[in-house]
Amino acid sequence: MVDVLGLDIGGANTKIAHVQIQKSVVKNVKVVIEYFPVWKNPQIGQMLQKLKNAITDNFDAVGVTMTAELADVYQTKREGVEHILNCVKEAFPNKPIYVLNTDAKLESPTEAITAPLRVAAANWAATGWLMSQYFENCVIIDTGSTSSSIIPVINGKIATQGKTDLDKLKCGELVYTGSLRTNLAAIVQTVPVKGVSTTVSSELFALSGDIHLILNNIKEEQYTSETADGKGTTRKEALTRLARLICADTTMLTEKELINIARYIYKKQIQQITTGLNQVYKHVKRTTTTKVPIVIAGLGKNFLAKKAAEQIKADIIMDLEDMLPNKVSLAVPAVSVALMTAKQIEANKHDT
Repeated sequence: MVDVLGLDIGGANTKIAHVQIQKSVVKNVKVVIEYFPVWKNPQIGQMLQKLKNAITDNFDAVGVTMTAELADVYQTKREGVEHILNCVKEAFPNKPIYVLNTDAKLESPTEAITAPLRVAAANWAATGWLMSQYFENCVIIDTGSTSSSIIPVINGKIATQGKTDLDKLKCGELVYTGSLRTNLAAIVQTVPVKGVSTTVSSELFALSGDIHLILNNIKEEQYTSETADGKGTTRKEALTRLARLICADTTMLTEKELINIARYIYKKQIQQITTGLNQVYKHVKRTTTTKVPIVIAGLGKNFLAKKAAEQIKADIIMDLEDMLPNKVSLAVPAVSVALMTAKQIEANKHDT
């Protein structure tokens, strides 16, 4: 039996997975997710220690991927990668550490720090690797709290056109819109108010989590990130924040009018994802005559990713939760990098 921890260290959420495998067969998977805004508190080591204590004391190694290096507490990605990996080493001082790179390979922390852009924001490579174990051709869309990662697999291999976030934004493989943390002013510039197209304010007044709470796409307990005004996650508070988007309040607009605004923004957010997904899906479809499934994952899989897949008339839409244990869908990169690490350890044992 090989026991491995997988870490996906994000700027807002860190996910840890404990994976046990025996002869390449997964025996157990446990996932813990922690909201931890790195831009406010870069003491990542303390948070990792807490997560380790919450999940297990017994493990053989740690697999790591990250996106937190983009947080604006760091001047450069190099600085971010180095700091994050030093925190990992401090939190797991006596364990082997494997870092995922954008070629879906594992390397040492020393190698990663030497070439930081190779490991920065590489978590999509873990997800793509996992899907390549199941499908010859597919597209996976992982819609989390902050962004949507769209990963093509062609002929059993990851086939992304971009490696960095910048390049992935260019080709539709990364769409910076998500289930909870997206500023509504980044989704729409106008909304319909009493039949009039009305410009929104560009302040951070309301987030995507607010419209999804209002429309019952998420429950209060799923709104795990901070709200724009620092207040609660009740429907009433979400309606108040939405009204503020157009410099109004709930005495000026009815609940029905606010719900209509929320529906309009929701539709526009689906369109944002649809644009990127369509671009990637067409690329994969051109390479094969067989049907190409779209696999949906993440917090927004049903109300964002699935809706976008339906918009482009995907051949098949599959839910990752139907393929893998529960909660894996919410932490795919963490589980995937743990599996990669466990398989490499098994292979090393076999070779010796």
